Amino acid sequence: MEFSHVNTNTDSDRLQSPTVSVVIPTLNEERNLPHVFAKLPPMITEVVVVDGGSRDRTVEVARQLRPDAVIVQQTRTGKGNALACGFAACTGDIIVMIDADGSTDPAEIPLFVEKLIRGDHFVKGSRFSHGGHSHDITRLRKLGNDGLNLVVNVLFRTHFTDLCYGYNAFWRSVVPALDLPDVTLPRPADGRKLWGDGFEIETMINIRAVAEKLRVGEVGSIEHERIFGQSNLNTFKDGFRVLRTILSEYGRMNGRRRRGLRPFVESLRLSPAKPRSQARPSASRHVTDPRRESAPLNRTSRSRVPLDD
Repeated sequence: MEFSHVNTNTDSDRLQSPTVSVVIPTLNEERNLPHVFAKLPPMITEVVVVDGGSRDRTVEVARQLRPDAVIVQQTRTGKGNALACGFAACTGDIIVMIDADGSTDPAEIPLFVEKLIRGDHFVKGSRFSHGGHSHDITRLRKLGNDGLNLVVNVLFRTHFTDLCYGYNAFWRSVVPALDLPDVTLPRPADGRKLWGDGFEIETMINIRAVAEKLRVGEVGSIEHERIFGQSNLNTFKDGFRVLRTILSEYGRMNGRRRRGLRPFVESLRLSPAKPRSQARPSASRHVTDPRRESAPLNRTSRSRVPLDD
């Protein structure tokens, strides 16, 4: 799929007073929401809470804290699907995605918005750039994050400092470029997640923003420990899933490039061949009779490479 229709003109207008929607995926976060909502800056014009079937009072607490909050029930499972459902419900000029456990600080949102107003299309939080820090990351996770950063920066020629951090903000007009899984599709009968419905969503949208040639910026961000409850992250399982995402997105990008070359290749195949009498004689000194010897055609072999959708 091509995204030439993506409208970034709105972004370049440098809206000085954009409306801002914040998307908060939730799953049994009733004790954390009061802390998160209390830090939301006044500039937020819309709060979209996407619930994944909480068994506690998460939805009730959200409505009590913010009666104007938009409550969305996600259509499948996983953080990726929750975010996609939230993006679809947003009406603000800018979308900010934060976590409900208190690990991302809502008070930093103005920093993200300021960079967007100054010209970026997509702004990524970083725990390891200037002004950033993490109170939660372990040495093992930091080592894995550094390795994944290196792979992405080499393959995509980027300069990410913190690939696996999910605090991002972007103009709503660029959402189509992220090409997220359709939220109306049913959950697979075998219970598995659709690709993009899980934690890989954070890596996926970062890479796709770069692949679409959007202006991507970074903001130093401080990660805090979860206030209450247990994290759903699994260091090894999710780490390999992120690596798989990187390789999948690299194949997707190359597949799109190959598809873009098809019209050119087809034009070469359909162009009329030059008459043999006009073929240029070989320049080799070993050819003694140019009437009988002609330069060999330089044909490039075409191997059939499976294309990624």
